[in-house]
Amino acid sequence: MKILLAPSETKALGGEGHFDVAHLFFQALHPKQQSIIEHYNNTLRQASNETLSTMLGIKKLDELALYRHDITTLPVMKAIQRYSGVAFEYLDYASLEPLSQMYIDQHLVLFSNLFGILKPDDLIPHYKLKQAQSIGEMKTDRYYQEAIAEILDSYLEGEELLDIRAGYYDKFYKPKIPYVTLKFIQNGKVVSHWAKAYRGKVLRLLALHQINTLEDFMRLEIENLTIKEICTLKNQTQIVYTITGDLR
Repeated sequence: MKILLAPSETKALGGEGHFDVAHLFFQALHPKQQSIIEHYNNTLRQASNETLSTMLGIKKLDELALYRHDITTLPVMKAIQRYSGVAFEYLDYASLEPLSQMYIDQHLVLFSNLFGILKPDDLIPHYKLKQAQSIGEMKTDRYYQEAIAEILDSYLEGEELLDIRAGYYDKFYKPKIPYVTLKFIQNGKVVSHWAKAYRGKVLRLLALHQINTLEDFMRLEIENLTIKEICTLKNQTQIVYTITGDLR
């Protein structure tokens, strides 16, 4: 079983060494990744403050100088630890035992506005790029879409698939094999912020219990979540959960 997850705009600082695209897992994507990273670096150096403010999602113009540098010179850390948003906070990868960390490294595919797709143990630098923003005139979802489809269609062949990405990342890749998605409802309304938290919590439970099939996932009891309904349309099965308590 493989799992798809979106990145976060917030990222941890630090690391060691420096970035090399040749060390990323999906080798067939390297030429596109290299090209877009060069374009990203050029844009960081040359774009106006207004353009850069929109692209990076930074409102204080005096902070932009901190990001006008070549990201390939920056220290790197595992992508799963670089991303630090809500889902990653609730996954809490660093606190997992080695066997559970290995599960995450082997089963997860991370999406990225800048890098396209990553494995959790790919080493990446700190960067900023606001979701859905172009790099100059380049729309990254369109840039990567065809290549990612070819790579993932092959990589996911014969696998079961759990897709817990935010909906925006459908623009990068739409699975062709049958797959399962999750929706979370509280007080009759679809939740957004807490959906990120529950994605992280679900991912942590998958790793702790070494879940390898969707059948086993369906049997997994998740605290404060009750299955409300299961809907199937074409190759997508959506599990709708009702949140029955406070997240801890």
